[in-house]
Amino acid sequence: MTDKLLQEIDRLFELPADELGDDAREVFDQFLDLLEAGELRAAKPLGDGEWEVQPSVKRGILLGFRMGENQPLESAGPLQFSDKHTYPTQTLPTSERNIRLVPGGSSVRRGAYLGNNVTMMPPAYVNVGAYVDDGTMVDSHALVGSCAQIGKNVHLSASAQIGGVLEPIGQTPVIVEDDVLVGGNTGLYEGVHVREGAVIGAGSVLTASTPVFDMVKEEVYRATKDQPLVIPPGAVVIPGTRPARGVFAERHGLHMAALLIIKYRDEKTDASTALEEMLR
Repeated sequence: MTDKLLQEIDRLFELPADELGDDAREVFDQFLDLLEAGELRAAKPLGDGEWEVQPSVKRGILLGFRMGENQPLESAGPLQFSDKHTYPTQTLPTSERNIRLVPGGSSVRRGAYLGNNVTMMPPAYVNVGAYVDDGTMVDSHALVGSCAQIGKNVHLSASAQIGGVLEPIGQTPVIVEDDVLVGGNTGLYEGVHVREGAVIGAGSVLTASTPVFDMVKEEVYRATKDQPLVIPPGAVVIPGTRPARGVFAERHGLHMAALLIIKYRDEKTDASTALEEMLR
């Protein structure tokens, strides 16, 4: 079923907006339903740390924007909303999946998936195409951007920003695997891939152009033209600095921001994050 639907999405994507009628809207609504059920994902795990991007999913999301008209949406109290009518706020299956959507201003857009026992602290936002797996906490002021893939038992701490990506269509979205702790005021952008059990320290910002210096293995990790920046499993990443080059920089004692892997997760590190289990 999903293969035929995605083939139809690809066909509709090539049509001009004025040729997208009721049949296209019906296909698009089926597409959103499958995203919200977790049966379609912008990227899917293949095992052994490998992931496969699903370009047709991004085409479907972009198709929805083309079909959408900017309209007033249902408001909550004195709040006012106006957006593409194809992407209203989602009514979550909170009872069926035991989702805690704590009062205070959080919202989840249509086309996103929240798994069982997910907790959202206010205010937080999950955008279309995002996938948030079982037992994960999305803390206050955290953002899960479009198509971002978040694993099981992840903690996205307060003000963590998980960037979204729709174009280029073939680009890998941000991926955060199971049991990762993402510290407060962090940013993960441009297809960064954080492997299972890693800890991203507060204030770290990872992008496609960010080098990460592994002080344990004495290696430097960078994104390439074909591969995203990958943080190894269990790595503990913190912000640091490195000397800037050049006579001017040396004369003024200038340094640039750098990200450092200072250790790999062990029993002591796990003990320091055990409180997360009590909060879920």
